Amino acid sequence: MPRRATSAAGKPRATARLSKDGIVAAAVQLADREGLAGLSMRRLAQHLEVDAMSLYYHVRDKGTLLAAMADAVVASIATEKPAVAPAGIDSVAAVDGLWTDRLRALIMQARRTMLRHPWAARVLAERDTPTPAVLAHLERMLAVMRDGGCSLDLCHHAIHLFGSRILGFGQDLFDDAPAGTPTPADGQAQAFAATMPHIAELAAAVTHDGALGGCDDDGEFAFALDLLLDGLERRRLAA
Repeated sequence: MPRRATSAAGKPRATARLSKDGIVAAAVQLADREGLAGLSMRRLAQHLEVDAMSLYYHVRDKGTLLAAMADAVVASIATEKPAVAPAGIDSVAAVDGLWTDRLRALIMQARRTMLRHPWAARVLAERDTPTPAVLAHLERMLAVMRDGGCSLDLCHHAIHLFGSRILGFGQDLFDDAPAGTPTPADGQAQAFAATMPHIAELAAAVTHDGALGGCDDDGEFAFALDLLLDGLERRRLAA
């Protein structure tokens, strides 16, 4: 554990006015502005105008900081302002009908939060265990499903089925976003089209912004979410 940073007069430096919540909030702001590549303990200390060593009294290391940052982002999902949308379908508070509409609204709330903090999706995807805020978000989802008449078995399947979509982002097999897709020379493209015509046809017809990962633009996310919800409702009715 690093020793307390002191000034030349032997008095504590800015450590005393720091708090873990304040450090995490500042780190979230820094990551929002500069991405994870621009986040380091030294850079964060400069942002806070404190000695870098003083941060370690509140967060053990960068990994601990990243976990706290992701937890703070997920916790903010519950306070996300409802979107202005037709029939209020993206507002949990406004939906008083089908459980599928309420669950869709909750997941879309999560997506709006992730889009404001795009780095958080990567941090959450790399974690092996859920943070407290992730568990709280999952609890809200399960409450909607159980109130809607879903069995425990169907809820269990749904959690596996949704995967990262629970938190507002989807991970695909590979990233087909334009920036990550190499453009073959004309001769290579013709050869590719001859041997794999269906893939070539699909690649030429679609593009994706990939805001939070490969094939993760808003249209693809909503399309997959609606299919999953429709399927779960059919299973619930058939039970």
